[in-house]
Amino acid sequence: MHYTIFDTPVLRTLCRWFSVAMLKLLGWKLEGDFPKLDKYVLIGAPHTSNWDFPFTLMFCFAGGAKLYWMGKHTLFSGPFGPVMRWLGGVPVDRRQKNSLVEQMVMVFQQSQSFVLAVPPEGTRAKVGEWKTGFYHIACGARVPIAMAYLDYRKKHGGVLGLYQPSGDIALDMPKIRHFYRDVVGKNPHNQ
Repeated sequence: MHYTIFDTPVLRTLCRWFSVAMLKLLGWKLEGDFPKLDKYVLIGAPHTSNWDFPFTLMFCFAGGAKLYWMGKHTLFSGPFGPVMRWLGGVPVDRRQKNSLVEQMVMVFQQSQSFVLAVPPEGTRAKVGEWKTGFYHIACGARVPIAMAYLDYRKKHGGVLGLYQPSGDIALDMPKIRHFYRDVVGKNPHNQ
């Protein structure tokens, strides 16, 4: 993987201090520790607002988590491309035919340490069903799923727990979604 802000000692420390101060100033509280594992898929739900990204970064800095995230390939073009990569972004072009799941499983297999953040809704708009890519990536890489959240009603964020997928998506998905039953996003009408 490429060099990120999480690898820059002075900036990592400054970003942690800034994030802790900003979260406190804005009335937010970090709950639950990020897993002390080298590899896992981190899902974040509900994803209803552009504000989810900066809050997620602040919670990651405050909690000492180093993660990568997938973003639409257009975010990585132009002058902001290097900045997005430095922030841990991995560009994704959904128009391509090759399997995103297989690509991410290979990255897990080739990395000693890799945490991939995925919003299971795949969009900020309201969806009836979550996308299942995060689940297939976790199964293929044989890593657990950490359930992260931002609850705008309570102003809490963090990690709800870890779930080791069994490979039976019909059995596992309702259990995973159940973790989020009481979490309220910034725009609840999009949940």
